Amino acid sequence: MAHHKGLSFRFTHAITRTPADSVAGGIRAVDTGDPSGAKFREEHELYVKALQEAGLTVEVLPALEAFPDSCFVEDPAFCLPEGAIQLRPGTDSREGEGREIRPALDKVFGKVVELPGNGHVDGGDVLMLDDVILIGLSARTDRDGAEAFAQVLGDWGYNAEICETPEGVLHFKTACSTLGDGVILATKVMADSGFFGERPLVVVPEGEDYAANVIRVNDVVLVPEGYPKTLAAIEAAGFKTVVVPTHEARKVDGGLSCLSLRFAPAA
Repeated sequence: MAHHKGLSFRFTHAITRTPADSVAGGIRAVDTGDPSGAKFREEHELYVKALQEAGLTVEVLPALEAFPDSCFVEDPAFCLPEGAIQLRPGTDSREGEGREIRPALDKVFGKVVELPGNGHVDGGDVLMLDDVILIGLSARTDRDGAEAFAQVLGDWGYNAEICETPEGVLHFKTACSTLGDGVILATKVMADSGFFGERPLVVVPEGEDYAANVIRVNDVVLVPEGYPKTLAAIEAAGFKTVVVPTHEARKVDGGLSCLSLRFAPAA
């Protein structure tokens, strides 16, 4: 895979989905209370506005009450300039989300393929950099799924590497993000993992691990509200930031990257 400058952060479009009231029944590793559908929707509107202000055309799909976690649209699909790959989330309650998002993908891309085989991949375990796509094995992404996904990416001309997500990390991107320009934001555990080679790292300050999940969107980095040390570290590294509330998403293990599919379809 050649180095595609800006592949990981230069976008023109995004797909999101309005949180449903049923999100109160969403999956979570630790119970810190149920999210409010109404408050989540308020935060989601601010999220969509931030994407739009960063230069994206955003499609907001309607809420799906039958799928509590369906606002986390990143997990059932992965988008590249030439097409989309429908993934297979590794939780039974999310089976069917791919079918629901397929029409939105078909509207944008001429090529949409399904993950081969019977393995599972959550999009939250996939970190796209400009020169490699990292796939983290986790409780939601198994080796069969990761290998099948890597094969599809290889057929499309992309280099993929499979990584062992450190124990205790829900999704690979729970603990790391690309800031763009070759710089990685990571928790200390991920920074010490060796996954990122010689790339420059910004290490998330102690006590703010949740803030490792940020998204670079064109010229800004969206950062979750309430993590001042991480915000300062990102800004000190030379990046412009925009703060976005994710208090309700966090209650169901969600973060900024989970809430949108971001892409720049080939002309």
